[in-house]
Amino acid sequence: MPVSPITPVRRVLEYAISEMPASKIMMGQNLYGYDWTLPYVPGGKYAKAVSPQEAIELARVNEVSILYDETAQAPHFDYVDDQGKNHTVWFEDARSIQAKFNLIKELEIRGISYWKLGLSFPQNWLLISDNFDVVKRGQ
Repeated sequence: MPVSPITPVRRVLEYAISEMPASKIMMGQNLYGYDWTLPYVPGGKYAKAVSPQEAIELARVNEVSILYDETAQAPHFDYVDDQGKNHTVWFEDARSIQAKFNLIKELEIRGISYWKLGLSFPQNWLLISDNFDVVKRGQ
């Protein structure tokens, strides 16, 4: 399933706004995806974390199309590895991050914070500068 589908993200933020001022709320956002080996077995091996760039490269190498789930606002694809195992990959891309940015602006929360910044996703930084006035402090 998607790592951060838009509907549950919205629900959490709307609840937070009902309990405290929107100006104090930062939305947490991942910059990665998961490559799941199927069938998933609860308690079994966890999925491999992949950067958005790695996910795109996996789709290219395996010659599969990247699909976009409009309800979840998340990209995904399926592929079969060289050992014949089925995989499903859900990750973030420019479209899914833009959906989160739209939510930030709509709900007028303070902003966004990221974790796992070491994974490659250069499009994110372009989206930030296109959507927000970035103020750098402490330099």
